[in-house]
Amino acid sequence: MNKSIKKLAAGAVLILGAFSAFAADPIKIGSVLSVTGPAAFLGDPELKTLQMYVEDINKKGGVLGRPLELVHYDDGSDAGKANGFTKRLIEDDKVDVLVGGTTTGATMSAAPLVEKAGIPFISLAGAVVIVEPVKKWLFKTPHTDRMAAEKVFEDMKKRGISKVALLSETSGFGGSGKKESEGVAAKYGITLVANETYGPKDTDMSPQLTKIKGTPGVQAVFIFGLGQGPAIATKNFKQLSVNLPLYHAHGVASEEFIKLAGPAAEGIRLPAAALLVANKLNDKDPQKAVAVGYSKAFEARWKTDVSTFGGHAYDGLMLAVDAIKRANSTDKAKVRDALEATKGYVGTGGIVNMSATDHMGLDLSAFRMLEVKSGDWTIAQ
Repeated sequence: MNKSIKKLAAGAVLILGAFSAFAADPIKIGSVLSVTGPAAFLGDPELKTLQMYVEDINKKGGVLGRPLELVHYDDGSDAGKANGFTKRLIEDDKVDVLVGGTTTGATMSAAPLVEKAGIPFISLAGAVVIVEPVKKWLFKTPHTDRMAAEKVFEDMKKRGISKVALLSETSGFGGSGKKESEGVAAKYGITLVANETYGPKDTDMSPQLTKIKGTPGVQAVFIFGLGQGPAIATKNFKQLSVNLPLYHAHGVASEEFIKLAGPAAEGIRLPAAALLVANKLNDKDPQKAVAVGYSKAFEARWKTDVSTFGGHAYDGLMLAVDAIKRANSTDKAKVRDALEATKGYVGTGGIVNMSATDHMGLDLSAFRMLEVKSGDWTIAQ
């Protein structure tokens, strides 16, 4: 057999091998994301991440010898639409697992359907209500709003701050963040001397910030929201010359927030996943390789900055794939059990150790306190 015939034969084997891997029925990953609307800067990188890694996994032979198929819908940042699309994914598309739910509202809208159908659902949203109380089929990848409040108050305490003004959004995430902040403040010696809210579609928070500025004794401001609202509030904060430390929750942990807020973002602090400072991590940090690898891949593919929200989707997909592999099956109950038994998964959000009483698996150490310096995220000192 001459060399050219050998090459043709080898090529035929590769083609047949690839074909056989994809001749099997696909494993369907269902997803409802907020790709448009107020939460688009969360949902857009989430979708890009899922698309990129489903393609990558398929190029490497799929999972259990089967290709992955991503079936996704855009809820337009409307929780009501999320419910309808989730029903479609379960009943019509017959998906094997769900990775999505950009917002808390969308996740909780879908949750009853998921629980009734008995399908593993890994949410990408932040509120603690998603996993407390534990729901049999529902898991999540991001840190909770309670953890965000605790991390912020912990940092404030170190800096001698005890009197704080809270400005929160009246959304699912912001509303839950307000409740959790109120619940843990005293634990850190924090008194909320002002407590204002704004709507998710508001375009000016100056009235609330003017009240805060005039509050006697206030030492710092904590804004709890997501989407464009916190960026607007940050600009208003600067315009009103509120000369106080400004903190945010993890709902704005992306380069996009810095772009939206502009120079007004300088000096703000917030808790976030290691992903935003991947290259600044210590070489011995177990998350560095994962965070840098994801960042490089995402930025190379999409020519845009990485965000922690895309990282949540990466972790959600990889946790699902890992569970399917360990279950050696797409049987929904077996995959659910494998998810719940996840130990030592190193992701962009932290090191995940789940259990029957913890469907998130992250502790406070998974959060890094960051600060914006010279228009970039840095590790706060």
